[in-house]
Amino acid sequence: MTEESKKRLRSLKDEVTARLDEIAASGYDGYRHALDTDERLYAYADDVCMHPEGHNLYEQLMLARFFDLVSRYEWKQKRVRNRIRFLEKIRFSGLNGRQSYRLTNSQCFIVAGIYGLSMQDGSRLIRDAYIEVPRKYGKTTFTAGLAAGELMVFGDDNAQVFVGANSYDQAKICFDEIRNIVRDVDSDERYTRVNREKITFKTDVRNAYAQCLTANAKTKDGLNASLVIMDEYSQARNTKTKNGADLKNVLTSSMGVRKNPLTIVITTASEVIDGPYIHELEGVLAILRGEVVNDRVFALIFMPDIDDREDDPKTWHKVQPHLGITVQENYYEIEWQRAQLSAENMMNFRTKQLNIFAINDAKVWFSPKDANRLVSDFNIDLVNGRPLTAVTFDLSVHDDFSAVSYTLYNGRDKSFLCHTDYYFPEEALEGHPNRELYLYWHRNGYLKLCKGKVIDVRMIAEDIIRRTKTLTIIRFGYDAYKAQDLVNILGTLPGGREALHPYSQTYGSFNLPVESFEMLALRDEPLIHFNDNPINVYCLTNCKIDKDNLENKKPIKVSENRKIDGTITMLMGLGILFSYERNG
Repeated sequence: MTEESKKRLRSLKDEVTARLDEIAASGYDGYRHALDTDERLYAYADDVCMHPEGHNLYEQLMLARFFDLVSRYEWKQKRVRNRIRFLEKIRFSGLNGRQSYRLTNSQCFIVAGIYGLSMQDGSRLIRDAYIEVPRKYGKTTFTAGLAAGELMVFGDDNAQVFVGANSYDQAKICFDEIRNIVRDVDSDERYTRVNREKITFKTDVRNAYAQCLTANAKTKDGLNASLVIMDEYSQARNTKTKNGADLKNVLTSSMGVRKNPLTIVITTASEVIDGPYIHELEGVLAILRGEVVNDRVFALIFMPDIDDREDDPKTWHKVQPHLGITVQENYYEIEWQRAQLSAENMMNFRTKQLNIFAINDAKVWFSPKDANRLVSDFNIDLVNGRPLTAVTFDLSVHDDFSAVSYTLYNGRDKSFLCHTDYYFPEEALEGHPNRELYLYWHRNGYLKLCKGKVIDVRMIAEDIIRRTKTLTIIRFGYDAYKAQDLVNILGTLPGGREALHPYSQTYGSFNLPVESFEMLALRDEPLIHFNDNPINVYCLTNCKIDKDNLENKKPIKVSENRKIDGTITMLMGLGILFSYERNG
């Protein structure tokens, strides 16, 4: 994240804090009919408004969004009260056996935010809910209560409730709690039949049922879902054998005939930084920031603000509203001490306790934090002075993206700027394990899609040739594999044949640029930056350093589906420029 992006978030927090303070100062004029639904709803809202330091930006934005929606849509007080009453009447599993619980303030806000707002025809406004909280909040059992209510009382007569997850064990945790609730309510099984993976009704009182499904379930046709719960969706991955979003897409696409369909995503952050959820989350955050208009989404996300310290108890209370309630008061202190013992423990603390997406710093060459320090907002098409530039490319035919890097050298302070363009054939997206990720990048202008099933070499050549007018290209470096067509085109340029040189992909050829990059990037004030494209950070954080028997270094992938092409082409350009300076 650039410093400019951080400034925007700080400014946005100041703005929403002022807005909520203004609402509180008015005595919540215009919103009391909603807040008076339950004293805890008022208490939650008042705490967020009056103590902004204890709540993160996106929690504040959701409350401000809630007030805005309340002012524009009909409020169903009875519907919210009935849901709360049901949740507090049923019994959940606990340390002392099954017992009822009084909802916390934030849980009441979730119920109100999802069920309280209504369209003119009486249908529920909210269709998609995102609840992202740290571990031990009680999100799975809480959501199981919502599902039980849909199944037994509040849903359609033929309601279909589905619990989905990336793994069978995870899906069963939530589903088993629903089963236990139903068994507790209907202890003599007069009305229900409860099996391992399905709950149905015996009589004609209701035709509803609930079912447990996983990402590898074979039969999902003929569904007519009314409520879909995706548990720990952040752990869903895109692999060669399955797309992590497939199960969710199949279930939600079956909701067309429902008047009040609802999808609830409940999750904690994870180490999966290239799965379907994190890109869906970007869209949700954009809605909260007001950059995208979608009144149908409710999202309550507990996370640190950008300047919060990981070791600060204030941060711990901000991200975990149930600290001291469902979580022991000293739990975070103990977990923080444990996090100091290993990189694995630290990653677990960040993802599960702070609700931050992170990967194991010990396994990667550059952590996301170090990689993001190198992001710059420079625009290569506005560069003046025709700087010395190495153009390097690594092409794929049809199965993955191609990368073209422009590495610019500033001789005055011996610094470097690197701009990388990424290309992918549009028709190759179908069935690709990273389809959702690539579509997200394309929609946001980070990945260029070529028409057809194979990479469009002419499209890439046109971009390179256009930039030769403003840059002094000293050399074209390339991985000779699959590059011949582009090499032939560039060879027709004046001086093109002389400037074209294949770049060896051996460890020895990468040792100099790897060590040079480390020297430039890890300074207090880095001397190398790249353009503000998240694929650059994605590639860099997917690298780990391998060594040959001569101790030469080269980046390799941390796992099969993590691409590093942009880092490879950037290092090739750096290697060319360092050799040019040394030989010049």
